[in-house]
Amino acid sequence: MLRDTVISTLDLPTHVDEALTVQALAFGLGADEIAVRRQIVLRHMTYPGARAYGATTADGALVGFVYGMPNSRAHWWSTVVEPYLRAEGHDAWLDDSFVITELHVHPGYQNRGIGRALITTITDTATEPRSILSAIDTDSPARGLYHSLGYRDLARRVLFPSAPKPYAVMGAPLPLRRRGDRP
Repeated sequence: MLRDTVISTLDLPTHVDEALTVQALAFGLGADEIAVRRQIVLRHMTYPGARAYGATTADGALVGFVYGMPNSRAHWWSTVVEPYLRAEGHDAWLDDSFVITELHVHPGYQNRGIGRALITTITDTATEPRSILSAIDTDSPARGLYHSLGYRDLARRVLFPSAPKPYAVMGAPLPLRRRGDRP
């Protein structure tokens, strides 16, 4: 499955346009949304501890990427999800956690284990004892992947400004569960 791709560190600021092309295809984003996200990604990569990994083909094409950072309650994402987590008794997850900010795989390369390899690779480098992320709150392959890795729902129906669909905030202890591990 992963024979035709290599997972390695990614200089995301240098490859931001390639990464956002993958995200646009995977997430169905238009040019205006990509322009906004470009600035967000470049800002995020200046945060302490921010890092990225990419999946590239033998010819060097970027077909997937993940990036994240140690979470801070001062980050915009945390300020939005904190009331939802607090209402569920889970706001402590915002402390001492590594947040997966984005994880996307080109649609033509999905269901090959690339997303799993990207998220386990980046979390294996985390010094925090747990990881958090948000995903659209639907029964999707992405949420299925996260559940299989040990993530559980911490809050659901989380509304982000300008997002048309609600999200779920999910958390997992690190290291993530590997294939064949029992829950």
